[in-house]
Amino acid sequence: MSSATIIAIPGIPDVRPGMALPDLLVRALHAAEIRPSVGDILVVAQKVVSKAEGSVVDLAEVTPRAEAHRLAGETGKDPRLVEVILRESTQVVRVHAEVLITEHRLGFICANAGVDHSNVGLGPDVVCLLPRDPDASARAISAALGAAFETPVAVIINDSHGRPHREGAVGTCIGAAGLEPLVSLVGRPDRYGYTLRTSVEAVADELAAAATLLQGQCDEGTPAVLIRGVPVKEGPGGAAQLLRDPARDLFR
Repeated sequence: MSSATIIAIPGIPDVRPGMALPDLLVRALHAAEIRPSVGDILVVAQKVVSKAEGSVVDLAEVTPRAEAHRLAGETGKDPRLVEVILRESTQVVRVHAEVLITEHRLGFICANAGVDHSNVGLGPDVVCLLPRDPDASARAISAALGAAFETPVAVIINDSHGRPHREGAVGTCIGAAGLEPLVSLVGRPDRYGYTLRTSVEAVADELAAAATLLQGQCDEGTPAVLIRGVPVKEGPGGAAQLLRDPARDLFR
């Protein structure tokens, strides 16, 4: 690979619950005269997927349990928000001022179980959750693109996650379809003949992070980008492949 291209998809409207996101993406690609080719990858921001699917909660309708009140006291968070975080989590990993690190029901270790106020736009007390099944969301978008453009198009759903021992957040794959998220390099020689023993490339995360450069994390309004020129291995996808076995997770 000598070059790659990341193309922002313009014309995607403010997504609201109940909208058919795959159709919106197909129409935006047609309007921009961008035709996906074999090997292209469409990366879609989690927020628009969640909003379209109705994965949102109005905190005005939430009654916090006792544990939520206790953790709210430790973190300074709204007890109603903490209650939603607990509902989305299988366990609380760390508690700190203004943040809860939890294991999300999908297996991700992340801040506040991915529950977020930003870029929701459905009311001051409405928060966004991660999609119920991001892989299924990716498959639905991939199928719609394949039918519309008569070519297979891999799809990644990305979200911004922090990383242990590093400042800042980067785009991370939370759902995938049409490509293998991991590529093992074990057994291959490097350029000097050394045989790689443990190297596994998280291709889906690399693509998710690259897409964030155009998607942004603030007010950019660019929830989908097309990546072209990056060789990927076709496969069923599945972001669960990117999750490390807890027995081998040295950061917990």
